[in-house]
Amino acid sequence: MRTVLLLLFLISLTAIASDEFYWVTKSGERAPNTPSQKSLNGFGGWLLITPDKDWQAKWDTPKEHTPSFNEAKKVKLGEELTILPFFSNPKLTEDKKFEILCDIRVEQPDGKLSIDEKNIPCANGQIHGDPRAIYLTQAVITYIGEPGDKLGKWKVFVNLTDKNREVHLNLVSSFELVQ
Repeated sequence: MRTVLLLLFLISLTAIASDEFYWVTKSGERAPNTPSQKSLNGFGGWLLITPDKDWQAKWDTPKEHTPSFNEAKKVKLGEELTILPFFSNPKLTEDKKFEILCDIRVEQPDGKLSIDEKNIPCANGQIHGDPRAIYLTQAVITYIGEPGDKLGKWKVFVNLTDKNREVHLNLVSSFELVQ
């Protein structure tokens, strides 16, 4: 596992204009899109799989505090992971409303689907603060490696759709279930 710092350290965000958003590196350079972290047409998304049992407490800190999460790459049977889809800079209507839909698919090592949900509401409402801040969707998934689960590489696919902007971000991450 490697430590991932949210917001200001390893990644942070920047905006040139209200509709432009992209991830930047610690040194301030524009970060390239990766399978798990992308921006497109002003909308940003990030898919993180963490073993941190205290992820909620880490997330629920004052905005001046930068939470730090561990990223799961390998997990043993009986251990718990949490799948966290984040987004930033959704397009707002005149009354500051936004709507994000998610397609979520979890693929087992043999290719069978453990989860296959489409067009589920995963974030909506009004934003009164900075839309370019990082927000957590409501589509948080807990996974526990149970006896009988297939050992090997599990893939997690999350498609975030900014309904107002009509932009789709296909994010993918994975972890390996080991004995």
